[in-house]
Amino acid sequence: MKRILIFFLALAGATPVFSQADTAQHVVEGRRNSAEQQQKPYVIMISADGFRYDYADKYNAKNLQALRAQGVEAESMLPSFPSKTFPNHYTLVTGMYPASHGLINNYFYDPQRKESYSMRDRDKVEDSSWYGGVPLWVLAEQQQMLTASFYWVGSEAPVQGVRPTYWYTYNEKIPFESRVKTVVDWLELPEEKRPHLITFYMPEVDHAGHSYGPEAPETKAAVLELDAQIKQLTDAVAKTGLPVNYIFVSDHGMAQIDVDNTLPMPAAIDTAKFWVSGGGMVVEMHAKDKSVVESTYKQLKKEANGAYQVYTRNNLPKHLHYGKKDDAFKRVGDILLLTDAPKVFHFGTRKPSPGTHGYDPTVVKDMHATFYAWGPAFRNGKKLPSFQNIHVYPIVTEILQLPYKHKIDGVKKIAKDIL
Repeated sequence: MKRILIFFLALAGATPVFSQADTAQHVVEGRRNSAEQQQKPYVIMISADGFRYDYADKYNAKNLQALRAQGVEAESMLPSFPSKTFPNHYTLVTGMYPASHGLINNYFYDPQRKESYSMRDRDKVEDSSWYGGVPLWVLAEQQQMLTASFYWVGSEAPVQGVRPTYWYTYNEKIPFESRVKTVVDWLELPEEKRPHLITFYMPEVDHAGHSYGPEAPETKAAVLELDAQIKQLTDAVAKTGLPVNYIFVSDHGMAQIDVDNTLPMPAAIDTAKFWVSGGGMVVEMHAKDKSVVESTYKQLKKEANGAYQVYTRNNLPKHLHYGKKDDAFKRVGDILLLTDAPKVFHFGTRKPSPGTHGYDPTVVKDMHATFYAWGPAFRNGKKLPSFQNIHVYPIVTEILQLPYKHKIDGVKKIAKDIL
């Protein structure tokens, strides 16, 4: 009997909003699973945006607690730096750090292209030239294994000329019940047309965390609603009669910030000499003339006076994997300003939202994400220490038996420990 893996992953932080909702399912015609791939397990990746590592216990999410008890539970999962939605969702499906795959933030400037990427810009989101690496659905489709996406960062762009066979443009207009029905419909297709990898995104917990903060009753309600929806989904899939393996992860956590004492743009930043992008806990500065970098860096170090950290791309801490050596697309700023919670840079006039993410997860524990897994592919009652999210990619490739030759940052150790 064939096995199915349902893989829960989380999209987090400042969900993109586009003016016109495209709610239609897009289908790439003419594809079929090969006879060999029809015998493989199935993977459904579901994202619970901003689901902090401690939320299931903090807010007593009983369904998730019961499900994880049947399989694997990690103390937490460390997002890659910066702990933002787009970089980490793409890391989860490529096994590469953000500076390696090129999607270094939700919004960033590329000095080679002399243009900016924004998760709210439909043209940029669908432009494959912004995306490096080999996403899981691309790897699968290249080996004649069909895939589907009910949202995932990168799934709307033809990376290496390939989109999932079944995919949706991101929107929040489709009711959850309809989305569950679509997943079940996919799993009930004839075997040659049935996707073996499905991604599925749930944004509400992240929305609540941003709007009200991680300690708010509204965030608790969002966690419990998601918990109920997980049961709705797993119950519906169970009715297909297919044995299913589940993984539940998130892209990052959430921290309460100091909304009353934010950091203004430092006086040493001359916007006539630098392109400035980012904000919050990471500000990136690209010099229009490289000769001003050193003097500006020294001025900023003096001005910071311990309120924030100042680095050049040459001296960023190695554990961030974000410096010159890691910067495959040369998109990281010449100068970077970093803060630790609860401080944020805020250049606008209105107060920022009380909850946010993006900090160095090795310093701010509230940035840690979630990893649970259960089902026939996984060991029972296995508890893991915290691990980095770059190692999720090899877990999926091992289950789906998808070989790869390209270089990634993740390794197979975690996969071998839990499968």
